[in-house]
Amino acid sequence: MPSSLEVNSRTGAGLSAADEQLLQRLLTDPVDFIDSPDFYEPDAEFRIFDEAPDIQKPDVAWYRPLMDDLTPTSRQTTRQSGTVLLSAGEERVLFLQYNYARFRVSRLQAEIGASGPTDEQAQELLRWHRTAVGYREQIAETNLALVLAMAKRTRMSEVDFADLVSEGNMALLRSVDKFDCGRGFKFSTYACRAILKAFSRQGMKLSKYRQRFPTDFDPALEKSNHLENVRRTHEEECAEEVKHIVLNNDADLTKVEQTVIHHRFGLGADEAAAPLTLEQVGQIIGVTKERVRQIQNKALEKVRLFLEENTSGPSEPPAEDEYPISAN
Repeated sequence: MPSSLEVNSRTGAGLSAADEQLLQRLLTDPVDFIDSPDFYEPDAEFRIFDEAPDIQKPDVAWYRPLMDDLTPTSRQTTRQSGTVLLSAGEERVLFLQYNYARFRVSRLQAEIGASGPTDEQAQELLRWHRTAVGYREQIAETNLALVLAMAKRTRMSEVDFADLVSEGNMALLRSVDKFDCGRGFKFSTYACRAILKAFSRQGMKLSKYRQRFPTDFDPALEKSNHLENVRRTHEEECAEEVKHIVLNNDADLTKVEQTVIHHRFGLGADEAAAPLTLEQVGQIIGVTKERVRQIQNKALEKVRLFLEENTSGPSEPPAEDEYPISAN
């Protein structure tokens, strides 16, 4: 294999950096092609290219690889204006031209061998390579609608449609490289089987992945819960502070108010006791449930005022027995 220094010394300075890089790759990687007896006949290049009819190139502006991108009306329009339907003879011409260009690249690679290419050989090698790439793209673009049709017909629910189309396009390109037009079959017959096999492999690959990793990625699990933890901790600390105020009677609650608050919120010596309703507390202290609600609100207001004012000074103590306990 010639080094880049040998390539530069023999080809001169007429190549750009991109051409030199491409030339180095062409001299390193052998080019495969589908052989044909037509390549070895006299004036093969003239008959394959100059005598062949001009074949219309497709317009791929319509190509949108999305499931619902095209309405039925627009699909009919794009098929008529953008898609080119080739006959068997036209397909044979295109594949002969494509493989002959690859054949010439392979012959030049063999001629150059381990020595570096001359300027003429380098230019010929690049010209035939670009010719082959151009015909490969033309054949693939002509059959893009085939990939979309097969993908929409398959409708694999577990595989994303865009991934399905991508796999189909790669299978289409591999089919272009491997198709032998000398056997007399249409390219679509060969390519459809290759595309369906690619779809099946993609489905099996995804199925094995799901078996190994049954849980899909959930962005919600990556979200930080720091704010929720801070808020919950703050609420728990506030509740503990209020409980401490009530149990120590820092807000100077009356005996009736302490009784109501302890029973209503399950405070006191027996912390496991369930909170009582207004009516149950009223039966204990001998008042109506509405009166219990008033006493409760008054006691909670005292606790709130104590929380607001304990930093600026003690609040004025209320009367000792504002709500006398009933004799009952």
